[in-house]
Amino acid sequence: MSAAADEATPRPFPWEAVIHAGFCLLRLSSETFWLMTPREFFAMTGGNAVSRGPDRRLMEAMMRRFPDG
Repeated sequence: MSAAADEATPRPFPWEAVIHAGFCLLRLSSETFWLMTPREFFAMTGGNAVSRGPDRRLMEAMMRRFPDG
């Protein structure tokens, strides 16, 4: 048995979702969409978003609303 036979089949590229995001959500022109690099598209769809926790004001408000014990 070969090692290649044990490997999982890769999923196909999600063209439908990418085209929907590019044209419907981002409202890109056809020219802009097809000129973008995958890295640019990833960044425009939130792939490079920095996740931050709540600031002090929000944290204190949540602690008042949902106290421990």
